[in-house]
Amino acid sequence: MAFTTIKTNQKTFLENYLRGTGKTLTAADANARFGIQKLAARMSEMKAAGLNVKTSTASTGKVKYGISARDVNGSRAKVFAS
Repeated sequence: MAFTTIKTNQKTFLENYLRGTGKTLTAADANARFGIQKLAARMSEMKAAGLNVKTSTASTGKVKYGISARDVNGSRAKVFAS
């Protein structure tokens, strides 16, 4: 059960939550905190849209995702609007 109710679509929410903030999320964190069940799919869609999706490995061995402030073209403009 998610503790947060997302009022926008998941891609817009994730872009606002992760882009340029230095925050990262694992799939388990996204599911527990926000109810997002397919984080890898959302990150793949964001990468296809031109965002710089960063992946690294958490201490638990799981993949964690972050998004840099600039997209592949160097722009800071929002890709997903609410």
